[in-house]
Amino acid sequence: MQKHIIVVGSGFGGLSAAIRLAAQGHRVEVYEKSDRPGGKGYVIERDGFRFDAGPSVVTAPFMFDDLWKAAGRRREDYFELRPCSPYYRLFNHEGRHFDYSGDAESLEAEIRRFSPGDVEGYRRFIASTKPIFEKGFGMIDTPFLKFTDMLRVAPDLIKLKSYISTYSYVSQFLKDDFIRRCFSFHPLFIGGSPFDASSIYAMVHYLEREWGVHYAVGGMGSIIAAMVRLFEDIGGTMHLNAPVSEIVVEGRRVAGVRMANGDLRRADIVVSNADVAYTYHNLIDPKHRKIYTDKKLERIKHSMSLVVLYIGTKRRYNDGRLLRHNIIFGDRYKSLLSDIFHRLHLADDFSLYLYMPSVDDPSMAPEGCESFYVLAPVPHLGAGIDWTKQAKPYRDAIIEFLEDRYMPDLSSNIVVESMVDPQHFARQQNSYMGAAFAIQPLLTQSAWFRPHNRSEEFANLYFVGAGTHPGAGVPGVLSSAVIAQNLIGPA
Repeated sequence: MQKHIIVVGSGFGGLSAAIRLAAQGHRVEVYEKSDRPGGKGYVIERDGFRFDAGPSVVTAPFMFDDLWKAAGRRREDYFELRPCSPYYRLFNHEGRHFDYSGDAESLEAEIRRFSPGDVEGYRRFIASTKPIFEKGFGMIDTPFLKFTDMLRVAPDLIKLKSYISTYSYVSQFLKDDFIRRCFSFHPLFIGGSPFDASSIYAMVHYLEREWGVHYAVGGMGSIIAAMVRLFEDIGGTMHLNAPVSEIVVEGRRVAGVRMANGDLRRADIVVSNADVAYTYHNLIDPKHRKIYTDKKLERIKHSMSLVVLYIGTKRRYNDGRLLRHNIIFGDRYKSLLSDIFHRLHLADDFSLYLYMPSVDDPSMAPEGCESFYVLAPVPHLGAGIDWTKQAKPYRDAIIEFLEDRYMPDLSSNIVVESMVDPQHFARQQNSYMGAAFAIQPLLTQSAWFRPHNRSEEFANLYFVGAGTHPGAGVPGVLSSAVIAQNLIGPA
């Protein structure tokens, strides 16, 4: 029977769920608080410069193909994907770079330049990640609603040593500290520390080798625009500038949503793509919450936050040193991550992710110009850092660092600039504690231990996005939509 379904939020997870549910015959409406869709995939446009606000990497392109097939369409008719080669350029603290790619011969040559003795260890490492990939990726679109679901996979998790950290797992095979960093950084892309996140995430390198790393022509915003177009093509309804202030509860079921202007929009099912902790804490009256109380939400370990500078320059930085995706490691690794995740301390030093799409996509910037963002992981708002005072000196330190080492005369060539800090993620992105990736990807906060895709509190409330199973990252949030589709079922 056809259901009226309201989706709160239009990030990758929300749009994917909306498309899948509409394709199954349901009447689906998406309510988005911002003036544009996308959630963390929002697009910033200013003076001819385009910036992807958040996600920048496509690592499992077939998942978009599957989404379009579910709606009876072809992905290629809506947006174009191209492979990255190499995937990333990683710099050590001295400025030496490592080209991280999917080609085994090239990758081993890069390892040999830094640490010849680690080539054989790398071969053993990649071989060991195949069973992790096969088991781990097999769980990505499987719901964990009962504890017995967790017990069913526990023997495999133990066999795969999922109880040790990603960094510890990598270190069994690789000895050079920088090479270890090159193969353990992936949890940072989904909000976790490589020293805390499960070794399950060591499979990401295998995943990249299997399907490649891609980019969307026109930026990640072109994917969001294509998803909205697809959703509307199959009969879905999108509401922008439509903030939801409450998920209305009647008995032990949700009855719809109340808008910020007071209007009640009733529905048979609500799917929240808003941050799970924010949804419970801010959208559902505490008197209705028996499990996700405010105290429980406070006990959850939330991801780090970010400082991001969006910069447009009147000159190019296309001399070949910087690629589309660049990771710049500082001198410290473990102690810096401990500052961010454990001590909740804003350090003077940093490691950076520099995303420069205009290097190979001229649509992202005016002719002769460059468009990029530079991102630094920082503690979430639980650290009590006063960003009204710390934002500018932190920004200045990053600009000075880039100017001195990677981008000559940067400060004198900036023509467009904006900056976000943890306050932005709390206020504009509705992220609990300003945590940019929701809940940390710890083993004790994974699968059944993570907030469920179907609410434990209300039978007709569902979650998609970074805060539910399987977790953050574009493949994770797309998979959460598959789970929601299967749990809700066709009309």
